Amino acid sequence: MLTKPDPDALGFLLTDVSRLLRGELERRIVATGLELTPAEARTLLHAAHGEASRQTVIAERMGVDPMTLSGNLDRLEARGLIRREPDPRDRRAKIVRVTDAAEPVLNEIMRVSIEMRSDMTASFSTEELAQFRAGLKRIQRALLDMRQDCGKGASA
Repeated sequence: MLTKPDPDALGFLLTDVSRLLRGELERRIVATGLELTPAEARTLLHAAHGEASRQTVIAERMGVDPMTLSGNLDRLEARGLIRREPDPRDRRAKIVRVTDAAEPVLNEIMRVSIEMRSDMTASFSTEELAQFRAGLKRIQRALLDMRQDCGKGASA
């Protein structure tokens, strides 16, 4: 008889929570009337994460294919929310910068995000939430340390 995976295993829980979180944020973004797809809103948030980022870095951070990202960036650029410039260190690469026109859009996305986080963590005490964040950061660090490019892990 096959052993059934534990639905409460950490990997399953993290994946399910991530899926639910993303779905709820997407639902709320659509409800704002910003006329952005959830993928475009997510792309804009990731582009705003740093002052200027290479497209490849944004795609990696988002976990999407560079071609998928390119389509989102095309639409954001057409609306004047971002601009792409050649990377001075590598003319083949593009640097993405968020424009001033994106500020009210980003503010609305952030308002919705903050409201959602507040709603989903309402049952946590301040201490519980701090411990939870600290635990997630430790897991994040451990996973980053296991990456093949760090020379660790069973497949390294």
